[in-house]
Amino acid sequence: MTKAGDSAAISHVGKIRSNNQDSGYAGTHLFVVADGMGGHAGGDVASAIALQRIMQADAEFTSAQDAEAALQTAISSANAELAETVFEHPELGGMGTTVDAIVAVGDEVAIAHIGDSRIYLLRDGELSQITTDHTFVQRLVDSGRITEEEAMVHPRRSVLMRVLGDVDSNPEIDTMVMRTHPGDRWLLCSDGLSGVVDKDAIQVTLAQDLPARQVGEQLIRKALDGGAPDNVTVVIYDVGAERSATAQTPVTVGSASRPLAFQNDPPKRTGLLPSLRLHGRSTPSGPSHFEPASDDYLDELIEEDARRAKRRRLTWLVGSIVLVLAIALGLLLGYAWTQTRYFVGADDNTVVIYQGIQQDIGPFSLSSEHNDTGIPISMLSTYDRQQVERTISASSLEEAQEIVSRLRTTTSKDDG
Repeated sequence: MTKAGDSAAISHVGKIRSNNQDSGYAGTHLFVVADGMGGHAGGDVASAIALQRIMQADAEFTSAQDAEAALQTAISSANAELAETVFEHPELGGMGTTVDAIVAVGDEVAIAHIGDSRIYLLRDGELSQITTDHTFVQRLVDSGRITEEEAMVHPRRSVLMRVLGDVDSNPEIDTMVMRTHPGDRWLLCSDGLSGVVDKDAIQVTLAQDLPARQVGEQLIRKALDGGAPDNVTVVIYDVGAERSATAQTPVTVGSASRPLAFQNDPPKRTGLLPSLRLHGRSTPSGPSHFEPASDDYLDELIEEDARRAKRRRLTWLVGSIVLVLAIALGLLLGYAWTQTRYFVGADDNTVVIYQGIQQDIGPFSLSSEHNDTGIPISMLSTYDRQQVERTISASSLEEAQEIVSRLRTTTSKDDG
């Protein structure tokens, strides 16, 4: 059995958001990240409610399978509590949250995941992504429609297909049990980190032989250096390391660390929660990166993505053709200009007027023989012969012919 390791939980509002809708928890056995959504009025409430319910699973279990079942129950209960909260406070309609959780049990961990927050494992210097994003673009990646690099910048990269909230009364939650090794370093993070800092940079940072909190602070800094357009939350759990004094007490960060303001307001509705409400979706009071996962909606998004890909290919093709034509036109105009120039030079024995310029592009010459004057090189004075051999430039054919006439006159005088 491995010893409980060092841990840390850190959250930052980022550089653009006005409030922190993330929640994080590093406890005795439980580690959680929740990324809320639903605009200013609901995202922070959703992640806080979910985390406060899931924190009840921070207990010592006899097996990882028991911990896995407890996580499943806690997350499902959190989903029901979110739906009831929306029923009593309709202004929070459309709010939801992702959840990633780990419970450490001996030399195993139980894992639960829903949404696009992520769990990574650094083992022997190699970083692996343990969870799979429940997003529209991940489905496109899985189906081979786009690459992982394209998914990073896809306009629909924030559309979630699975999430906790008031939409689905029984959301599908991914759970698993994995064995841990001494020296393993687990990272749970919101997409405020994974959407800004690439996997290689995360791996290099996690691989440092530093306490969990220092590593977490460096990851937050990297996200901020990358612009941090979203809230950033990281939770780190080290297996087999000595637990630091500051990590002995469970730590809660983000919106769950503050009182929920709406709890002081009287409920807008009373009575039992209608089951129909669990399957609907009210209009959120602010922007949300959650959209329902119905088959019709998914088909619509796929068709839209196909149209976008077709437009992108057409734009690329047209742009390429225009670029090639522009380059070809530039070359033609450049070549046409060179053919307005002349120079006087020498072949093996005589003076020759050449059309073009003394320049080659690869195997192509930009000059050609226009007229062999028949004037022997040997009949020129030493000075004129040197000038001709070095070539004499002319701006026109007339100027080149005047140069040749001068050379011919000089040659005749020398003969006389």
